[in-house]
Amino acid sequence: MRTLREAKIGETVKVAKLNGAGAIKRRIMDMGITKGVEIYIRKVAPLGDPIEVTVRGYELSLRKADAEMIELV
Repeated sequence: MRTLREAKIGETVKVAKLNGAGAIKRRIMDMGITKGVEIYIRKVAPLGDPIEVTVRGYELSLRKADAEMIELV
């Protein structure tokens, strides 16, 4: 499956699954990224870290390592 890190700028994607365990997964879920939510890719830094997205009406920056844990539909 494809991850959030592989998504392109301007694309709207839907979350299929969150990988990871424990505190890391809980932190991602606390940011509002859960199964089925739509994420719009706003910007990606020149070296790919961080990725700026819009989720549930607010802007969020994610590290590449966190974005790799988010699988897309």
